[in-house]
Amino acid sequence: MIFTLIQKFRSEPGQAYPLLSERTDVIVITDEAHRSQYDVFALNMRNALPNAGFIGFTGTPLIKGEEERTREVFGDYVSVYDFARSIEDGATVPLYYENRIPEMQLTNAHLNRDLDDLLEAAELDEAQEKKLEREFAREYHIITREDRLEAIARDVVRHFTGRGYRGKAMMVCIDKATAVRMYAKVQVHWQTEIARLQAELAMDRMAASSKVLSSDRREALLARLHLMQSTDMAVVVSQGQNEVDDLRAKGLDITPHRQRLLKEKLDEKFKDEADPLRLVFVCAMWITGFDVPTCSTIYLDKPMRAHTLMQTIARANRVAPGKESGLIVDYVGIFRALQDALAVYAQPGAAGQASPILDKAELVQALRAALQDARTFAAEHGVSLDAIAGAQGFARIGLIADAVEALLVSDADKKHYLRLAGHVARLFKAILPDPLAHELAPMAVLVSYLAAKIRAETGQPDISTVMDDVEALLNDSIATEGYHIGPASTPEALI
Repeated sequence: MIFTLIQKFRSEPGQAYPLLSERTDVIVITDEAHRSQYDVFALNMRNALPNAGFIGFTGTPLIKGEEERTREVFGDYVSVYDFARSIEDGATVPLYYENRIPEMQLTNAHLNRDLDDLLEAAELDEAQEKKLEREFAREYHIITREDRLEAIARDVVRHFTGRGYRGKAMMVCIDKATAVRMYAKVQVHWQTEIARLQAELAMDRMAASSKVLSSDRREALLARLHLMQSTDMAVVVSQGQNEVDDLRAKGLDITPHRQRLLKEKLDEKFKDEADPLRLVFVCAMWITGFDVPTCSTIYLDKPMRAHTLMQTIARANRVAPGKESGLIVDYVGIFRALQDALAVYAQPGAAGQASPILDKAELVQALRAALQDARTFAAEHGVSLDAIAGAQGFARIGLIADAVEALLVSDADKKHYLRLAGHVARLFKAILPDPLAHELAPMAVLVSYLAAKIRAETGQPDISTVMDDVEALLNDSIATEGYHIGPASTPEALI
């Protein structure tokens, strides 16, 4: 068995690559078969091994036009493993799409396709970035307008801190300069939100006797404050010639970001679930071939299509404990490109079958059904969850105590309720911070709170984990502020 790179099949200009073997029992297994298999190096490899059999592997859809070329090189499909099967097998989680495009939006329907021709490469060099600015000066100016970026930065802060599953997140920007600029803007709004939370909590402490905040609301604010104060962010972009001077001319300083990239192992930090590096700003690095299981949210503000788009959104579909789904937040309008890319899977004989694009309201309906299952099971044991939800003060405390006792009547009943509550918690966290979740929040929190009390009563060792889940559920369960970025669409299932 021999491992090699395609670049090893290099020949001098004007010279043919030498024959290595005419044996017929040689098998060449190629990874990333959609890349680098049609040029001179690949031709040299086939000339060197004229009778070999070739098998290609790719985790990327073979887009129409390129698919025919891949079939010519490798033949027909031998086996297909698509998104739907990977979700069924638990190898990946479903992805959901949410449109949060700013009100000030592009009107050129062909802009994305035009820009994609320049941006599809995995990494733009300095010359390409300048070419982009020259050829698309007007559109680039619209995408990078200060007021537009300001609105997106403000929205990213609210969205990131309002999520249910607190996974890592990537903000994908159109270029290096915008990544640096967006990082700075998010920092400003981040600190503003921290100051607002501190002020609200301080006012509550001063007016403790009047109970300005409920205990649940206070816990939610404290949890959000802790998250924000402990979160680290970084800009992750490739190094280029004259980048310091070029960005300085735009009023930006990349030096601290570059120093951090050189001195710290940011990739290891981002992959470490316990590390506070939770939000990174990128334009090309890390969007392909970089797996972080706890990455659950991709903020897209860069026109993309085809392979690069599919690879990018796949950053959010890896499996991690407590992660119900991944979310693609769209600020630039890539939904049409997503449909085009996903349509490849629906073509007869293509690499798999497309999952239908469903409204995320179906996930809300699943939560309603899960809550009803919990209600029904509790009622069978003489517990009315609605009565508990409507009670106040000591009456509520008494009803909760009675409910815990009733649900602990047997070990089988306890385990069944905990399974129901776990399902409710996972669905609720997957929906946050969508406004549709707020009407169901009180009951979802109650179901999870009872589960935490049951675990506490039975002395199970994972109570701290459960309480963390409850704390996360409480966060933003009270009505949140509306989007300044404009009405958010109902998120839809992608995959």
